[in-house]
Amino acid sequence: MPGTSGFRAAYDAALARWPGPVEAVDLATPYGVTRVNRCGPAGAPPLVLLPGGGSTSTVWGACVAAGAARTHRVHAVDLVGEPGLSVPAPGRAIRTTGDLVGWLDAVLDGALDGALDGALDGALDGLGPPGPVTLAGHSYGAWIAAHYAARRPARLGRLVLLDPTQVFAGLRPGYVLRALPMLVRPTPERIRSFLDWETRGAVLDPAWLRLQEQSAGFRTVRPVTGPRPDLAGLAQPPGAGPEVDVLFAGLARCHDSGRAARAARGALPGARVDVLPGIAHHALPLTAAAELARRVF
Repeated sequence: MPGTSGFRAAYDAALARWPGPVEAVDLATPYGVTRVNRCGPAGAPPLVLLPGGGSTSTVWGACVAAGAARTHRVHAVDLVGEPGLSVPAPGRAIRTTGDLVGWLDAVLDGALDGALDGALDGALDGLGPPGPVTLAGHSYGAWIAAHYAARRPARLGRLVLLDPTQVFAGLRPGYVLRALPMLVRPTPERIRSFLDWETRGAVLDPAWLRLQEQSAGFRTVRPVTGPRPDLAGLAQPPGAGPEVDVLFAGLARCHDSGRAARAARGALPGARVDVLPGIAHHALPLTAAAELARRVF
């Protein structure tokens, strides 16, 4: 099992705060076993959630509690190579955006298999068969989701990008410099200090914050980096591709959210793009859950 015993205890404690039953599933992919935490009505439209870098699927608990799991079958994913309970395959690291697309293909295949297994139960409950997949990501997870949508638009009914990094704007040098000590040699103190600085002292879920601190001892692999995704194929008339929602955090320190929003509107004129005032980048899935549920879930 990946991580330390302290990490696993913190992970379980964070997941225990989710409302209702949660089904933990390990999906086989060419790049290792991927942990997916599922909840919501069987047979409901699938919603696949990708966390930001350095985070886990548990970051989506507030969104689940705010209503995401009332209308969707939620599949919250631990990224392979990042903190969580996914296990990378020996000698088969994810190194390129093409690898990420292949990995996510396998994850969606597994999620859809589960959705189809629950379709009969859903029909009995009056929900009908599962609908098109909604793929949502935060930060680095949004970068992954954007690359996937650019290459596999037909697989998605909807794409949701939550304060995406390196998609419409680069990272501010000051943000990178502030994060560097935490990335090079993470400690619980450095993680907490960075999050307190970036979120401007926002009150964060203590169980999630403890898990983030415990991730300091988690062995990770180098994340995939690369160019911004080519989203030209998504700039289609309404109905010709997946619906796209892009929400930026107004208080984000990682980039200029206003400038990034203008770039998003230019690249995707048919998308719904907005900036959420008073919300920091790393706090977005935690403190803006009710707004996210109202707008996009």
